[in-house]
Amino acid sequence: MKSKILIIEDEAAIRRVLAKIISEENENYIVEEAEDGLVGIDMITKSDYDLVLCDIKMPKMDGVEVLERIKVLKPEIPMVMISGHGDLDTAVNTMRLGAFDYISKPPDLNRLLNTVRNALDRKELVVENKLLKKKVSKKYEMIGESEAINHIKSMVEKVAPTDARVLITGPNGTGKELVAHWLHEKSERTKAPMVEVNCAAIPSELIESELFGHVKGSFTGANKDRAGKFEAANGGTIFLDEIGDMSLSAQAKVLRALQENRIARVGSDRDIKVDVRVIAATNKDLQKEISEGKFREDLYHRLAVILINVPALNDRRDDIPLLIEFFANQIAQEQGTAVKIFSEEAVKLLQDYDWTGNIRELRNVVERLIILGEKVVSENDIKLFANK
Repeated sequence: MKSKILIIEDEAAIRRVLAKIISEENENYIVEEAEDGLVGIDMITKSDYDLVLCDIKMPKMDGVEVLERIKVLKPEIPMVMISGHGDLDTAVNTMRLGAFDYISKPPDLNRLLNTVRNALDRKELVVENKLLKKKVSKKYEMIGESEAINHIKSMVEKVAPTDARVLITGPNGTGKELVAHWLHEKSERTKAPMVEVNCAAIPSELIESELFGHVKGSFTGANKDRAGKFEAANGGTIFLDEIGDMSLSAQAKVLRALQENRIARVGSDRDIKVDVRVIAATNKDLQKEISEGKFREDLYHRLAVILINVPALNDRRDDIPLLIEFFANQIAQEQGTAVKIFSEEAVKLLQDYDWTGNIRELRNVVERLIILGEKVVSENDIKLFANK
C-alpha cells in the first residue's frame, strides 16, 4: 500500500534532497512538494496525505501556523517539523501543539527515515482504531429519518459532550439503550467504561449491593469485599435501565451519590468518591409513580436534567422500510448468508401492522422471515410466517 508524503519547505535545495532520500528509501512512498505554507495548506485541503514534513521558518506562513491549521483541517495526519539550529525551542513547543516529531537541519539520514516510518505506522494505527470504533458504533446505530428520530439525534449531538444527566423514556423495545450508548460514545468519557444495570432484573434486597458494593460479612452470602457498579463506572457512564423499578431505599442512596459524588458500600461507613455520569431509562410514567409514593420526586429532578422520549414504532412507521433493510443486512452478516430482499408489497404489509413489541418485535419478525421466507421475501411469506 502506497503512502503519500508532503514536504513543505521554502528552500528548494533542501526540499529536493529530502524528497530524493525519502522516495528512494521505499518505492511505496509517493513524495510531493510545496514551496511554502500557503501552498501546502491548499494541497492538504484538496488531497489526502499520510504524512507531512514541514519547515518551521518560512515566508507567508510559518510552520507553527501550518501545524495549527492542519490539526483543525485533518487532525489525523502526523506532522514532522523541520527545524534549523535556532528553531529547536520552537520545535519542542510544536510537540505540545500536536506535532509527531521534529528533525534538525541538516537531517541525519537514519533519524529522518526512522521518523518517517514511525509516523506512517502511527497514522495507520489511528485509521485502524477509527474504523474499529465505527464498527462498534454500528452496533448501537439508531436507524430512521422520521422527525422524531432526527430530533433525538439532534439532542444527542448537543447533550453527549456535556456531563448532564439524561432520563430516557419510552415503551419497551423502542431502543432506549441505543440512545444511552450513543450518549456515551459521543461523550468525552468514551474511553472509560459504560456500565449497564437493569434495575428490574435485580432483586430489591440485592440492588444496593449491586450498585454500591458491599464489605465482607455485611449480609448472608457476603463472603468477601466487592465493588459495585458505581465504582466500576468511575470516570465513565452508568446506565440505570428501568429505574422506575428501583426500591425506595436504593433510590435514597442513588440520590446521595448524585448529590455528593460519593458512595458507601453496604456494611461500610467509609465514603468512596466517584466520578460517574448517570443516564437512566424507564418505560413507566414516573410522575404517576411519584404521586403514588413509589418514586422519589427529588431523585426524578436530579435525573431528568435532560429528557429524551423514544417513540413507539407505531408512531414512526415511515422508518420501518429502513429498519427492515438494516436488520436484513445485519442478520445476513451474523449468519454469513446472502442478504434477502423484501418486496415492496411485503414492506407495505409490515408497515401496516400493529407493533406492540416495537423495534425488538420487528427485528424478530425480520429474522423469522429471512430464515423461512423465499429469496425475495413476499407478501405471502409475511402472511405465513409473520404471526401477526
